[in-house]
Order: sequence, then C-alpha cells, then structure tokens
Amino acid sequence: MICDDSAAIRGAIARMLDAEPGIQVVAKVANGQQAIDELKRSRVDVLVLDIEMPVMDGLAALPLLLKADPGLRVVMASTLTTRGAEIAMRALRLGAADYVPKPTSLSQNNDDAFRRDLIGKVKGLFRLRHRAANPAPARPPATTRGLPVLAPKILAIGSSTGGPQALFAVVPGLGKALPVPVVLTQHMPPTFTPILADHIARLGGMPCAEAKDGEPLLDGRIYLAPGDRHLLIEGEAGAYRARLSTDPPENFCRPSVDPMLRSAVRATGGRVLIAMLTGMGQDGLAGTRLAIEQGGAAIAQDEATSVVWGMPGAIASAGLCHAVLPLPKIAPKILEILRVQAR
Repeated sequence: MICDDSAAIRGAIARMLDAEPGIQVVAKVANGQQAIDELKRSRVDVLVLDIEMPVMDGLAALPLLLKADPGLRVVMASTLTTRGAEIAMRALRLGAADYVPKPTSLSQNNDDAFRRDLIGKVKGLFRLRHRAANPAPARPPATTRGLPVLAPKILAIGSSTGGPQALFAVVPGLGKALPVPVVLTQHMPPTFTPILADHIARLGGMPCAEAKDGEPLLDGRIYLAPGDRHLLIEGEAGAYRARLSTDPPENFCRPSVDPMLRSAVRATGGRVLIAMLTGMGQDGLAGTRLAIEQGGAAIAQDEATSVVWGMPGAIASAGLCHAVLPLPKIAPKILEILRVQAR
C-alpha cells in the first residue's frame, strides 16, 4: 500500500513498484486514516507511509496501523530535510521498519537511486515478514573461524538497508563502557546522519556523534561517518583519530564501509573487530578480507534477521566470519570477544 497526500507521488511510486516482478500495489490512499481503513479490507505486507499529510499524518497513524496488524512492515517516506529526518528516526523508534528519503519530485519516474532503494527495502521487508510468520530451516552457515590471538583495538560497524533498526537493537546491548572506540558507517544522506547519531546517543548507552575531522577516537564512544564523507582512521594504539574524506564513492556509496575498514586495519595493524549488519550490496567485503588476513575478527548478522542479506551475506559466504548470528546475539558476541581477548 502507498499512503501519500500527493496523487502525483502516489502514482509515481506505484509505477515503480508495479513494474518490478513480484511486487503488487494493492491500494493507494491519501492519508493515515484512509490507510487504517484500507488495512481492514486488503492484505498488505508492506506500507510506504508519507509523514506530512492532512486528516492524519504518518507519525500519528503509525501506532494505529501496527496495532491493527502487528506484522505490517512500514517504510516511512521522508523529505530530505532536518525535520523529515528527525520524524523518520522517531518513527523507527516507534516501530517503523525502515525509511526512504523522498526526492522533491518523482514526476518523471526517473530517479534510479530512489527506485533501487525503495524496491530493495520493499522486497527485503516482505521476505522478513514472511520469514517471521513461517520460519524455515536456515541455510547451512558458512565456515567460521577461530578467534584471533591479539585483542581488537577498534570496533567497526557497517550497515545499510535496514541498518537504523538493527543499530537500535545492537547498540544498547553494548553497554556504556567498551574498552575500544567504535566507528560506524551507515549508508545515509547528510541530513539524516546527525539525527541518527542523536537517536543512537539517546538509547542510553555510549555517547554517539558524527565524527569530526582530526578528533581523537576515545574508548567507549561511537563515531558515525557523516553523510557524503568517508570516515577514515589514522594514528596508532592509544592515539587514534578520525579523518573525513571526500574521495570518490566506493561501491556506489559515500560514506562507504570499505575505506573505513582499510584505514582501521592500517592504523591498528589488523586488530579490528568488525560487525557487519543488514545491507544491500557488498560494501565492506574487501575491507573485511584485508582485516582477516591481518589478524582481525568479523561477525555478520544472519539472513533470517536481515532486511537484506547483502553486506553480511557477502562476508559470511566468503568464509571471513568468526560468527554469523541473529540480531539479538550480536551485542553479546561483541562483548564476549572484547572481554575474552582483553584478558
């Protein structure tokens, strides 16, 4: 279902989705109240929900929609503004499954990046809903490795599609006092990254902020790559610092996980613990391979709990992981590795 007060936007998004094999738009409505009413008549797996609408806006409708169908997967369609980003992050905290930054105009139906992002999330959330309702035997896990001998000096997290919700689940489990700095790259536009950092900080665990060029990386703090900047790590043990780069995108992304991982490997001599969360594509594969070759460790989110098992699936299928785990078990494994390795 598509819920947006603009008939032009509803039509453009519907054309994008209907053109994709396996996706059928069953309803198009103009406000949150109409979405609630339509949900009583139609079987809906994924709802693309606008934020600002008359009668009932998306944020007001969200809890009522999820109450009517707890299994519904809701994708918030947010404008590329600070207000839009803040509301989208609030919606994720309230139960929305994901968000898409909505371009200012879709009238020509030619925004390929938006189309790829939207279709990837709709398909991934459909699979996630049906896996939850009808659990199937998991595919045999890729071969995992024994833990490295040397203690990790940095925790590096990579995520993309479905990443904010995954981060909201993992970060609180890490507590308030990790013995290493945490660097994080989430594929996200510049307007959204400061809002994401603020919402992570509000989870009550470690402080989190966008990384600033040249700042020291302190233990027990999370440094998020700003939108449109690669986050790089320089220095040596006890004196790591952040560097922000406008080098070209890698894997079609800036920020990208691979440059972060390569630089972390150089700075630490390979002593990096990587957590690869849900995301489309293979960003992070090359950097993880380099880290493992030099004595690092890697954990991947499993397929059953990932919106898209692209990034974690790439490192798992390549045999680079020390563990492939469902989302609730990732934070405990990180703590276990850091605790065991620190002895």
